[in-house]
Amino acid sequence: MTLFNARVTVTLKNGVLDPQGKAIEGSLSALGFAGVEQVRQGKVFAVTLNADSKKSAIQSLNSMCEKLLANTVIEDYAVEIVA
Repeated sequence: MTLFNARVTVTLKNGVLDPQGKAIEGSLSALGFAGVEQVRQGKVFAVTLNADSKKSAIQSLNSMCEKLLANTVIEDYAVEIVA
């Protein structure tokens, strides 16, 4: 078994209303940050797991996302092994 460090990024799918992103966008404008076209908020999970291989680790992480970490009806996710 090998220890893998991974990052899972979950974001709302395009077309899904993001009120928190809109609020952040408005606040950035109010603070004087010009040129911000759009803000979409999301969440990041840092996961450390033991697996037989990188492929096996990615399969496990995808399963975690499908079952718990992401609401796949309205969210997309990306899995990345970072170390």
